[in-house]
Amino acid sequence: MKHLSSKPVAKATIASSLISACLFLILTRSFSRTVPPRAERSAEDIYLDKCAVCHGKDGAGKTAKGKKAKVKDIRETLGKMSEAEMIKVVEDGKGKNMDSYKKEYSKEQIKALVEYYRTLAK
Repeated sequence: MKHLSSKPVAKATIASSLISACLFLILTRSFSRTVPPRAERSAEDIYLDKCAVCHGKDGAGKTAKGKKAKVKDIRETLGKMSEAEMIKVVEDGKGKNMDSYKKEYSKEQIKALVEYYRTLAK
């Protein structure tokens, strides 16, 4: 009976493992979402990350956290507040439920965020 060496099998297993690991790394890097630095984030990105948790993607405030905090529908608030008033709320926060964002985002980003709110009303 002929004795089979395990060396070719071991080399094939190692090569296969390396190829699998490389493919895994390539695929996970390709499909993972990279979050841009705060300075480069769009108003929509900021809204979806910070505001939609309570106000919802549509601004209605019908999320679990929004209902608990009794947030108002942003779309209804838009007609009642000036841009300056809305910017102040985003900068300073409101009550105990809404954080202040003036240290986290630039004035330009906050203004763009308020402009994004206005698109929700349409």
